[in-house]
Amino acid sequence: MKKIVIGSDKSGFTLKEAIKAHLIEQGYEVEDVGTTDPENPKGYVVTAPLLAKKISSGEYEKGILCCGTGMGMAITANKFPGVYAAVCQTLAQVHYARAINNANVLTMGGWILGPEAGIAMTDEFLKTEFLVGLEDWRQVNLTKAFQTLQETEKELYK
Repeated sequence: MKKIVIGSDKSGFTLKEAIKAHLIEQGYEVEDVGTTDPENPKGYVVTAPLLAKKISSGEYEKGILCCGTGMGMAITANKFPGVYAAVCQTLAQVHYARAINNANVLTMGGWILGPEAGIAMTDEFLKTEFLVGLEDWRQVNLTKAFQTLQETEKELYK
């Protein structure tokens, strides 16, 4: 079964709920580590680490975070080794975040995007693979760049 981890704060709750329902409809097992009741919300500084730890440990390969702008979630999640969170507002940004940067966490803003856009961006995030559709020379360069990033992480997180 396909599985994914997802989370939001109060500002991203409506967007996250629409995405979560769509993912379940698509056959995903969804673990929600964020706000499940908008009357008792978890902040982005609580939710993002919960998700990031699950990505960092390898329990999940990909995750989705929603807050007001997507920025607070990305900043927080990117503090964890092996987490490559990208704030996206367009399908093109999502595509290139995966194809070029190998992002494994998509962050979006509930104040910025409606549910339909968030769902379309989620689908793009999940179907796009690292290096897909890129020229051979670019694939070589980006593979080396990603390896360099991982080596830098190893040094930082010793």
